[in-house]
Amino acid sequence: MNYALIGCGRIAPNHIRAARDNNLNIVALCDIDESKMLKFKENVGSDDALCYTDYKKLIDENVLDLLSIATDSGSHGEIAIYAIQKGVNVIIEKPMAMSIEEAEKIVELSEKTGVKVCACHQNRFNIAVLQTKKALDEGRFGKISHGAVCVRWFRDKTYYEQDSWRGKWETDGGTLMNQCIHGIDLLRWLMGDEVEVIFGGASNRLHSYIEAEDIGVAVLKFKNGALATVEGTANAFPGDLEESIHIFGEKGAVKLGGMAANKIEMWEFSEVKEDDLKNKGLSEEALNVYGNGHTSLYRDVVEAINENRAPYVDARAGLSALETVLSIYKSQKTGEAVKLPLKNFGTKDMINEL
Repeated sequence: MNYALIGCGRIAPNHIRAARDNNLNIVALCDIDESKMLKFKENVGSDDALCYTDYKKLIDENVLDLLSIATDSGSHGEIAIYAIQKGVNVIIEKPMAMSIEEAEKIVELSEKTGVKVCACHQNRFNIAVLQTKKALDEGRFGKISHGAVCVRWFRDKTYYEQDSWRGKWETDGGTLMNQCIHGIDLLRWLMGDEVEVIFGGASNRLHSYIEAEDIGVAVLKFKNGALATVEGTANAFPGDLEESIHIFGEKGAVKLGGMAANKIEMWEFSEVKEDDLKNKGLSEEALNVYGNGHTSLYRDVVEAINENRAPYVDARAGLSALETVLSIYKSQKTGEAVKLPLKNFGTKDMINEL
């Protein structure tokens, strides 16, 4: 398959590695910063790849089977919509878009055209996560009581100075949108996705040089009555502490931990099965906070294209994660609980809020 990558920044090496692991033909790279792109090209050894600073030109001039979008968050939706309209299958880094309207358009176009769209929530492919989902699907938890996601990471001024778009409402959002959306995606997905009401708050406590939040908390109520809490922060001095997820039910409880929800730290069920001993303490070592899921995610998208089916993490998954974060933002703005589905709201509505 012919493959191209738009965006040669912090996460780009993971995408190139995943493309190579899946034997994709890397035909082109794109970044608005040509010098950064050329340095990236040299570092990753993609000597034959064409280089572009205009994503439309890249898409128009090449026959592509798959395109990855790893640019600043604020441009994800715009590029994805253009690619889908040109019939190119896409993997979109999180968040899929910056507004509900833009994300809904991506979903609509994908379903109308048959173009495959994958939201890059690669942690769904973690072994620890997949074992937990399997137990949930088998009903081993019984009636679900509640769950929680806790992302306690640290980002200092140096991080935000790496790129001018970071921490701005128009192009990024804050810690919930950037650092915590993977954990939020996992929590909502594992607990059945159907959220009814969200009440939350966000604040900028220690990062006066950015517009958006560095701490956010929320309570989610699911349609089945289960509750969940969200805590996400970039204030966990002096470094990344954890990304943990708890699920509690009448017959079982699981805690996922580690740097990227890549370890099982608690695995208890009233009915013991053969695999339980293996799952207790299961750990998949991750090189960084991005985990190891990109290669598996790419493999699934390639199979989805070949089999003409939806990817495992499709556009609707991206919309659900985005909706959750934006609902917390709206709750902060209005001081009220937000009933889902959320409509007509985006990060730009938060400008001058904090």
